Amino acid sequence: MARARERTPRGPGVVVFDLDGTIMDNRPRMVAILHELGAFWGDRHPEVATRLAKARPDGVVYGFIETLELLGVDDPELHQEGVHFWRQRFFADPHIRHDVEVLGARDYVRACYQAGATVVYLTGRDLPNMALGSFASLRDLGFPIGVVGTELVVKPAFDMPDVEFKRMVAPELARLGDVVAAFDNEAGNCNLFLEAHPACTTIFVDTQYAPDPPPLDPRAHVIHTFELEP
Repeated sequence: MARARERTPRGPGVVVFDLDGTIMDNRPRMVAILHELGAFWGDRHPEVATRLAKARPDGVVYGFIETLELLGVDDPELHQEGVHFWRQRFFADPHIRHDVEVLGARDYVRACYQAGATVVYLTGRDLPNMALGSFASLRDLGFPIGVVGTELVVKPAFDMPDVEFKRMVAPELARLGDVVAAFDNEAGNCNLFLEAHPACTTIFVDTQYAPDPPPLDPRAHVIHTFELEP
């Protein structure tokens, strides 16, 4: 929080937050889709539908197929059909409304903004399919958005890999001021922020992340929620 109060020679410091898995918990979005998938399969696969109806956020893992397997759905054909159903909904505006904050994130981000920092939400969500839903979700959850000193930066196309996008954009954030802190739930993204902005405080939010992450740069700090942050 101290870094959010800094005034650099270029003005207010810039604090960067990823969305999914960093300040937003998207597991309720996954659960909503699982329940819809169960209803869709209800007549053809009633036993599977019953299993999916019992899905809860604490039973959701990073991968959709892995989550199905944890729910006892082992049929590869159902996996393939389920992934198609999930992909059409998970990466689209309407279902983002199910997301909730990571514990303490809203108050922490608001405190950074009130301390005078420029708040940037830098996400791998894409402009055509998820920008409007992301803006509405941030607003409805009480995060500062749509006001001077905030930015929502999304990737231009769905197919662009998240790491490639963030590697391209991270240096450009210097146009807004000196980047003093960055939060992300992917070790690779934390590392690239330290490459682009060696003086920034980089925080790895240890929630859910993609399989086989690279080693985390030892300069990064690690948190699990924002509740313990001063």
